[in-house]
Amino acid sequence: MTHRIFVVDDHALTRRGYAALLGEEIDLAVVGEAESADAALDAFARDLPDLVVLDLTLGGMSGLELLKHLGARYPELPVLVVSMHDEALYGERVLRAGARGYVMKSEVDTVIVEAIRRVVRGGVYVSEPMSTKILMQYAGAPSGPPASPVEALSDRELEVFEHLGRGASTAEIAGAMVVSTKTVDTYRARIKDKLGLGSHGDLLRRAADWARDASAL
Repeated sequence: MTHRIFVVDDHALTRRGYAALLGEEIDLAVVGEAESADAALDAFARDLPDLVVLDLTLGGMSGLELLKHLGARYPELPVLVVSMHDEALYGERVLRAGARGYVMKSEVDTVIVEAIRRVVRGGVYVSEPMSTKILMQYAGAPSGPPASPVEALSDRELEVFEHLGRGASTAEIAGAMVVSTKTVDTYRARIKDKLGLGSHGDLLRRAADWARDASAL
């Protein structure tokens, strides 16, 4: 049986890479792709794949918001998130939002096939450290302080922070998130408080540094 995989990633080269990599497996095949959340939702309205490989960083609606939409519309559709961002920051977030697994892009070549097979068969895929962390939490062990203050941000605050790191203006962020500019300003103020930043310039520099570090992973 061949499992039908749909890839959502805003980079055409990355999408072609998945098609080439998975095309070497007799039980996996990329049958569709989209560069944005809107394009993916249009495609899924016509035909659902067996599994979605989803990047978190998309133009317009973020991958995390798309994940939540998919959970509401297609609760049985398994989604494997693949992202450049550290699993320690996003792993639990995407699982809470309905994903069945998380793979960092730096590890795609070595684990993506195993991750897809596990998820499409009904399992969950995360790294060993993340699995241990989650099990310890269920066992009641103290989780300890966050590794980074960014972990304290809510999903929407983190989305604004990421947009800022990529150089987006308030109006552009509002359009991408489908909220008012006033709402973006509110999120921005909360981010500054949580990160202990004194000015908008400090926030922009911190966001840009964070985005640069993430892209280097």
